[in-house]
Amino acid sequence: MNKTARYVLGIDTSNYTTSVCLIDSDGVIVKEERRLLHVSEGERGLQQSAALFQHVQNLPVLIEQLGDLSGQLQAVCASAKPRRLEGSYMPVFTAGSGVGRILAATHGVPYLETTHQEGHIAAGEGSAERVPADHFLAVHLSGGTTDLLDVNRLQDGYEIEELGTSIDLHAGQFVDRVGVALGLIFPAGPHLEKLAQGSTDEAVTLPSPVNGYNLSFAGPETAALRLIEAGVAPADIARAVERCIAKGLEKTLRKAVEERGVKHLLIVGGVAANTFIRERLKLRLEHRAVGARLYFAQPRYSTDNAYGVALLGLSQLNIGLEANL
Repeated sequence: MNKTARYVLGIDTSNYTTSVCLIDSDGVIVKEERRLLHVSEGERGLQQSAALFQHVQNLPVLIEQLGDLSGQLQAVCASAKPRRLEGSYMPVFTAGSGVGRILAATHGVPYLETTHQEGHIAAGEGSAERVPADHFLAVHLSGGTTDLLDVNRLQDGYEIEELGTSIDLHAGQFVDRVGVALGLIFPAGPHLEKLAQGSTDEAVTLPSPVNGYNLSFAGPETAALRLIEAGVAPADIARAVERCIAKGLEKTLRKAVEERGVKHLLIVGGVAANTFIRERLKLRLEHRAVGARLYFAQPRYSTDNAYGVALLGLSQLNIGLEANL
């Protein structure tokens, strides 16, 4: 690292991953570290208390790996809650915000906050290309969210209106539950995607998850578990899961494009790293009959990360600096 440069540190402590990311004043990543939370074999997730404990253990190690930051930090920004909504709260985010406050105080720099959801959107724009409109649609697909969002860009982040969500299981939970039932390791997303590549029977299907702008994956999960019990090939069940998610998203997004008149779509979150889902959505929604333009975060920045949090921290810092001129 350049010892004369000044950096912004982003911290994100989600249900799946402890993440830290250091960027320079141009928003370029200098160094980042991540550690997946450990889930025992056969389990389908972590209780908040267990996840919080792992974050407390992971953060000192990851921050040490960034190296000596003495005299180089300009600001520290943490994702302090899931969404920019009144009452939005998850205990896991107190780990990152607490450590962020300590680091900012000891280095004598501003402590800034954003949300996990805004961090995903910012990482999507930062790792792919900035959406060329201040008003666009976004889909956030992960283990904790399956949200269709109407997004307006702000100076310090995003104003987000929720159009639809999952009324039961989130997309990531659906993938993980079926994946674990198939004998895959949690989190199951990458393993299920690899398994699905061996599918040979496209006739294996699951019920539609669509209900207006909302999605419901409880029914498809039950159907998938029945297919497992019936001895259907695991690869075909895995592909059916991918196809179910892709079809559901296609229908809800097409409805939103038509009713909202917004053509730019940003897809973020861990489930959005799935290649089959990406290619299906691009084929269907960028067709001239729909005319949408899709933007995907790079797969590495579709999963939980602190890059977007750092970018939003830099934006907030620059706003403050401009206000003081």
